[in-house]
Amino acid sequence: MEKFKERMKAFGVELRKNRIRILIITLLIAFVTSILILYKEKGKYRQSIENNYNMAFYQLVDEIQNVEVYLAKSIISNSPESGAENLTYVWREANMAQLYLSMLPISSSELENTAKFLNQVSDYSYSLSRKTIDDKELSQGDLDNLDKLHEYSMNLKNILNQLSVDLNDGRITWAELTRDVSPAFAQQVSNISKDSFSSVEENFHEYAGLIYDGAFSEHMTNPERRGLTGEEIDENRAEEIVKEFCSDKEITKINRLGLTQNTNIEAFNFSMETKSNDMIWISISKKGGHIVSMNSNRSVNAEALSQEEIDKKVESYLNDKGFKNMKKTYFSKNNGVETINYAYEQEGIIMYPDLIKVKVAMDNGEVLGIETTGYLNSHTERAISEIKISKEDAIKKINSKLEVNSCRLAIIPTEYSSEIMCWEFKGKVKDREFLVYINVENGKEEDILVILNSSEGTLTM
Repeated sequence: MEKFKERMKAFGVELRKNRIRILIITLLIAFVTSILILYKEKGKYRQSIENNYNMAFYQLVDEIQNVEVYLAKSIISNSPESGAENLTYVWREANMAQLYLSMLPISSSELENTAKFLNQVSDYSYSLSRKTIDDKELSQGDLDNLDKLHEYSMNLKNILNQLSVDLNDGRITWAELTRDVSPAFAQQVSNISKDSFSSVEENFHEYAGLIYDGAFSEHMTNPERRGLTGEEIDENRAEEIVKEFCSDKEITKINRLGLTQNTNIEAFNFSMETKSNDMIWISISKKGGHIVSMNSNRSVNAEALSQEEIDKKVESYLNDKGFKNMKKTYFSKNNGVETINYAYEQEGIIMYPDLIKVKVAMDNGEVLGIETTGYLNSHTERAISEIKISKEDAIKKINSKLEVNSCRLAIIPTEYSSEIMCWEFKGKVKDREFLVYINVENGKEEDILVILNSSEGTLTM
């Protein structure tokens, strides 16, 4: 009996020990689990903060680029109206840049010069725009100051672009910038503003207290839809047009996706599967059965063709599809695919509103996509207006700093859903290329575009 009691007592002790072990293990598991949950939540929070910083930074980069572009335009503008418009844009973009700069986790002391620069640009451009609105000519000192501000904006843009590369490649993180701003970056920012504002500040006091109450690829939407000709068709006819248009694509299946309504152009939509398992999406206008857009997801892994070979293939393609007299304007390249803008040409005059965008594979010249909205909205044969301002007189209207190297006639869209014919002058100021448009009827400077040349293509802003 005694032995039994001893065994039971030992069993009870062991049971209590086991319970304590289980309790300890349970508490350890709960503790580790809570740590993991907190770590995961902290990671999500950190990622959310990083995303916010990235958004603010890349917005800042865009705004600084816009400041630089509009400053460049204001320097060569020879029209008070155009000058005031560009300076107003500088004022707006500089203010937006200040907002995004304030959202970054870099101490204000490190970026004090950048903030000062943006503030000066904003205030100075604002006051100059008011001056031009009051029909006062900008002095040579004003123009010299704008030239200097443009130079500083170029420097700042380059620094931010390099920082962008470093962030993307992981050489710099926001955590590092929060703890200790990069010395090299701080030094570069400091160098931008060194003695940069003295000449502006000398002239700025006279404007104190004043308060101020993008190449035609974003073409106008013409309410007439002049290129949308013909009778309305049904979905069956639209599918027939799809088969005809994509007869070279080896289509194995066509899916009907329905009619898109309440849009600029009503269209029947289709998706298609090809023999090589690629997908193609295409839209056909309800009125007239015109191709509105086509896009293929085929990947391109090589760039085997020359630019001349690509141009010939695309021009032949457009001719075969019924788009005659199309003139290549600007282009961009990305991952083996080239996107080219074409505008209609009539009697040697380029019609920028009649725009078609073509996406072509650089490995074999296959057209992977086409978008014709601008062409369908605007295309028609125009009655060419009388040219009252000769090329010789028009060139006198542009800034003497512009070294002109080509000239042609062009019809450009306006923000008021109208068109104007202009002399298009292409030229350089220093190493920057511009397009300047002078109205052929009254000699007014209608627009200025900055040409962006790179290995990826030629675009305008």
